[in-house]
Amino acid sequence: MKAILIHGAWQGGWAWDRFLPLLANAGFAAEAIDLPGNGTDRTKPADVSLALYVAHVGGKIRASGGRVLLVAHSGGGIVASALAEAFPGQVAGIAYVAGLMLPDGGAFSDIVSSLAAGDPAARGIGPHLRWSADGLASTVPPEAARRIFYHDCRPEDADAACRRLTPQPESGRALRPRLTPERFGTVPRLYVEALLDRSVVPAAQRRMQALVPGAQIAGLESGHAPQLSMPEKLAACLFPWLAARW
Repeated sequence: MKAILIHGAWQGGWAWDRFLPLLANAGFAAEAIDLPGNGTDRTKPADVSLALYVAHVGGKIRASGGRVLLVAHSGGGIVASALAEAFPGQVAGIAYVAGLMLPDGGAFSDIVSSLAAGDPAARGIGPHLRWSADGLASTVPPEAARRIFYHDCRPEDADAACRRLTPQPESGRALRPRLTPERFGTVPRLYVEALLDRSVVPAAQRRMQALVPGAQIAGLESGHAPQLSMPEKLAACLFPWLAARW
């Protein structure tokens, strides 16, 4: 068994750097992957898609030679759901960490729009993004990242994370998964709520849980990135669930 850790938008596998040693110390084999087009390879923004993500991580699943557990942060949750649909016999479970656990055909923008009329803060990082001239990719200004993503992290950790954020292809962010009860619906799920999240706000997290029922729920008094701000507490939430499926 192996755990594959999937990062969210504007990030890379580095987003799990403080969490990976805890997995290793607990005896869990794990790999934090880089999604194509996240700024660390030569994939062009126009070539990025959910299908590309699934093909890339699917190669990791096939190479593992067995079943895997997926741990997905933020937008990585859409990728994890699509992988469960594509590989239901090999994905033993998905843990969403403040993740986008969307229904079939749904987009996160739909949820944000429905909430933002009553609470503008539900738009999260959206109003702060800076766009490339062709509109194909966005970047997050450091001051907005500190305030929205990393407000509960140690200042030095927040600064380091802000420096590592990379351009995000929009075709790898505005995603609508296609999911079925017979495939995705058979995969066990855990949803770890980040109760102080300013990016995927708690109301959005609860809306997704209502739209995609059946996940086990845990909660942390954390901002958007508990794997950075409180990795030990995240481990306490995740490890019993992982061990039960290992």
